[in-house]
Amino acid sequence: MDGVKLIVGDKCRGMLEAVGEVFPDAKYQRCVVHFCRNVFSFVPRSKGKLVAKMLKAIHAQESKAAALAKARDVVAALKEMKLKEATKKVEDDVEETLTYTSFPFEHWTRIRTNNVIERLNREILRRTHVMGCFLDRNSALMLVCARLRHVAGTQWSNKKYMKT
Repeated sequence: MDGVKLIVGDKCRGMLEAVGEVFPDAKYQRCVVHFCRNVFSFVPRSKGKLVAKMLKAIHAQESKAAALAKARDVVAALKEMKLKEATKKVEDDVEETLTYTSFPFEHWTRIRTNNVIERLNREILRRTHVMGCFLDRNSALMLVCARLRHVAGTQWSNKKYMKT
């Protein structure tokens, strides 16, 4: 499978292993939203807004070098706030959230999260919940495939996702 340059995901171990086998030359971009959620799981609510601003500042930088420098500042601030686990998460994982910086700037906001895939998954889940139950696996598969065909044939698929 040639031409796959980037895989965006939420650090699911199984997916990472499969990507390494199927697309050995592709780069991996950890979803920034999932990364932030992981960090927030170690942050008390009272400090959530401040930490959110700090994490957003990392990904608002103009280059990978600037983002890494900002990440070092954030790590120092988290240490000062005595948020040991959050500090460790940022130290260990922030670099894999910056893979998007090796692509053209105009694509950055589109490729740093897996929101598009999650939106499609929510739409399929919504449709399957409406049905309640299915006679068999094939009827469920037919509904999912019909929904995917519909999405592929509507204006949603015609929107230019990335400017070329």
